[in-house]
Amino acid sequence: MARTPIHLWIVGILALFWNAGGAMDYVMTRFDAGGYMAAQPPERLAMLNDAPTWFGVTWAVGVWFSVIGSLLLLLRSRFAGPAFALSLVGLVGSSIYTYVIAEGGRMVAAAGAGAIAFTIAIPVILVLLWVYARAMTRRGVLR
Repeated sequence: MARTPIHLWIVGILALFWNAGGAMDYVMTRFDAGGYMAAQPPERLAMLNDAPTWFGVTWAVGVWFSVIGSLLLLLRSRFAGPAFALSLVGLVGSSIYTYVIAEGGRMVAAAGAGAIAFTIAIPVILVLLWVYARAMTRRGVLR
């Protein structure tokens, strides 16, 4: 097994914190946490209330496989790459509902620049994590 580069620990810890934020949003939303949901824009609440079951499944896959991928990266497992790939599949599915079917693009624009930045950052970071995990597997760092 190749020696573990310091950047693996940095990337893994940052990925875990980043994806924990997504997991927190998922849990707070699914458990209908009062104060958290009260702070959400009305457009998001309407979108979530009208969402079909398949949206919930793809959202869960996207969120939880990102967390799993981050943990697997820290455990130096070659399964980190496939976990991030499954997360991408979930993200695509949930994004189709959010931004195409439910017309959530208007919701993001109404929420401001911060929401737009997150909307762009989430898939970009996820793709970068997937590419990174694959590269570390090819280098023999992840087994």
